[in-house]
Amino acid sequence: MGKPTGFMEISRQDRRYTLVADRVQHYREFVIPLSDEELGKQGARCMDCGIPYCHNGCPINNIIPDWNDLVYQGNWHEAIEVLHSTNNFPEFTGRICPAPCEAACTLNLTDEPVTIKSIECAIVDKAWEMGWIQPQIAKHKTGRKVAIVGSGPAGLAAAQQLARAGHEVVVFEKNDRIGGLLRYGIPDFKMEKHHIDRRIAQMQAEGVVFRPNWHIGKNIPARQLLEDFDAVILAGGSEQPRDLKVAGRELDGVHFAMDFLPQQNKRNAGDSIPEDISLSANGKHVIVIGGGDTGSDCIGTSRRHGALSITQLEIMPKPPEKENKTLTWPNWPNKLRTSSSHEEGCERFWSVDTVSIEGRDGHVTQINCVKVDWQQENGRWVMNRVAGSEFSLKADLVLLAMGFVHPMREGLLEQLGVELDERQNVKANTLDYRTSVDKVFTAGDMRRGQSLVVWAIREGRQCARAVDEYLMGSSELPR
Repeated sequence: MGKPTGFMEISRQDRRYTLVADRVQHYREFVIPLSDEELGKQGARCMDCGIPYCHNGCPINNIIPDWNDLVYQGNWHEAIEVLHSTNNFPEFTGRICPAPCEAACTLNLTDEPVTIKSIECAIVDKAWEMGWIQPQIAKHKTGRKVAIVGSGPAGLAAAQQLARAGHEVVVFEKNDRIGGLLRYGIPDFKMEKHHIDRRIAQMQAEGVVFRPNWHIGKNIPARQLLEDFDAVILAGGSEQPRDLKVAGRELDGVHFAMDFLPQQNKRNAGDSIPEDISLSANGKHVIVIGGGDTGSDCIGTSRRHGALSITQLEIMPKPPEKENKTLTWPNWPNKLRTSSSHEEGCERFWSVDTVSIEGRDGHVTQINCVKVDWQQENGRWVMNRVAGSEFSLKADLVLLAMGFVHPMREGLLEQLGVELDERQNVKANTLDYRTSVDKVFTAGDMRRGQSLVVWAIREGRQCARAVDEYLMGSSELPR
């Protein structure tokens, strides 16, 4: 694929960012795309590696060498056809996926993988620009009705696939806009929301009906869906955040990340946030607890608010600067990752446990911490606090970004009575995605736990095929 000697002749070149001083003044995307000519050269670097491990590294098994070659040849129209054959929403993954495909690329053995993510994003952006992406309306209707609860990437992928199979699809969303965490969990500076709106318009033309502000299990009984629809897909995500159980947790100024991030997205959309619940990092010393993507998003948002200082705490040890590829490749490695938000300014600490939070007049003023040491005992990692390593940090706003433990059980899941697995996710396998309740299916984070957008798209597509088989006896939808 590509040019046989391209990887030896052409160096890796990826998208760049605008200057920090400029981009922190707004909430728009700040990636500088490569030119078509530059992208063609990068596509040429895709080597004839024999076994393209990128296929397996990508959860949706994108046919990466093929569209790399098509971009190298300048055949962008066919490239989007190949890309769409496995991925409903490459404009989402091309912006917010961490690109495990690049970690699995054979050229990553020399730290110069093909710029797969950038090429993917460029293909779909050009396809929208050229008007190649049009509604794919089913020629025949089946007369079967499917309800999908949750409009994140899993729900949207399932909805689009089922609508194209001829089913009548209704997507229910408890929030005021469609998109789930794509809408209210991902900051606009990572992915502007017109990308979602454009896909929603396409899906509406394909027959998908969207019902925002419909909270199934709260103001609409969950069992009503079983009466009104032939099949139901639960794609509500994993929304129960991991809490910090220490003294002072109840103080004002200590909030979950998902209380903080959606507010800014709403402001960007033109909404007004009531003053009594409005959260801002402006002029504050901000502590972010949690070292993952959500924590990084809190950092970037706080920087744009005008925070005085931002400190990120992670309980796990600092990862190595560079992985040992003989042990990790082609799998996703544990190594130090610095996001664009980190580059915008924050202090990072690893191996830190929070002991308590202090305040004055009911508001947080300080967080007390201790260093921890991790040791293996009988094959398990055990954490021990380091005596005499206690320290404190000034804090006006503490954001808890420690991940999500399982889906919300109250309402929807309790009313349906679906069986849960040992991790308290909705129990279902990846062959038929069926829950313990007849004609109820599940996909995405609600089934697998907190994960990546690309895994959600994969599960939504596979669940759609399972539902189509259940309704029709067989299915032509791809897995």
